[in-house]
Amino acid sequence: MKAARLLREADAVYVPGEMAYDLVAPYRSDAVTLDFPMTHDEAYIERCMEENADRIAPSALFGTAVFGIIGDPNFFSTFSRLTAILQRKHPEIVCETVPGISSITAFSSVAQIPVSSSFSVSDGSEEQVAIRLKVRRPRDLADQLRQDGYTGFTLIERMYMDGMAVFTGDDLPEESSYFSILYARK
Repeated sequence: MKAARLLREADAVYVPGEMAYDLVAPYRSDAVTLDFPMTHDEAYIERCMEENADRIAPSALFGTAVFGIIGDPNFFSTFSRLTAILQRKHPEIVCETVPGISSITAFSSVAQIPVSSSFSVSDGSEEQVAIRLKVRRPRDLADQLRQDGYTGFTLIERMYMDGMAVFTGDDLPEESSYFSILYARK
């Protein structure tokens, strides 16, 4: 609902292709389609990202620009690369995300496969991130993960609930709510 509201109220809306355009069309028929090539040519991808950032920046600097995508903006998404360039070139632009439905959770719904135990998600590259749910003793867990080479930690307690708290680095509480997620990176 928040995403739909932002799409309607934004000064400008951008999308990465036809599928995303069709998804936002009921809310905004004037969305601008940007070029996000599906290629392994990193130099070409970087040029396109720079051009896209330059097109979005004026709207974001002087109003609200929304980037409408399919899926979740922070799971294996081009959006992360785009925002990194926007923040490098225009640090005064605040980039925020509204969670979408990731392919990971959509898969279990479409396949009607409930996930009720731990699982691993990979794009085939070396694992660099661990996410742990229901973290009751974050400091202890971080100490265990350090033994596997993890060095950066973020804990979100009671996400999107009253009393939400975010802890980063070594500033983790001894105990946390059942509704806690720990992100660890190498």
